[in-house]
Amino acid sequence: MAMLLSEKQITQLKRRVKETPHPREMILDVLHAIQDANGWISEEGVELAAIILGLSPLQVEEVATFYDKLYRRPVGRKVIHICDSICCWSRGSETLMLRLQQLLGIAPGETTADGMFTLLPTCCLGACAEAPAVRIGKTLYGNVAPEQLEAILDSERAEGQL
Repeated sequence: MAMLLSEKQITQLKRRVKETPHPREMILDVLHAIQDANGWISEEGVELAAIILGLSPLQVEEVATFYDKLYRRPVGRKVIHICDSICCWSRGSETLMLRLQQLLGIAPGETTADGMFTLLPTCCLGACAEAPAVRIGKTLYGNVAPEQLEAILDSERAEGQL
């Protein structure tokens, strides 16, 4: 199994799991640690999480495939989530998705050729009061207009090159 986490990270996670009454409570924490370290969660990542948690790989996989912000295949350095909930949809998220497809030259679920961006719809970003909302990496943008997207992407690209 490739080194997905450092020995220190594994030891810390195992300690936290041991201190938790129910190991399943730690599934998301362990999966996020693996994703943060590797960019996505491979089969080996699921197996490592299962070992850390003392669960079966299937029990971990059930959670890993449920959440749309856990990535089970490689993604770009920055993932663009376009909220398509009713609030964002009614305020123009569909137009944002189309504009991003034009600007990036990719369809939803694809990654740009330079590996910078992956474009994904998401059911909710929790920003209904700021609809339509877009999250790029860990940055949330609210009340986004299509004409703002090019500048936002340029800023995110510059930050991603650092």
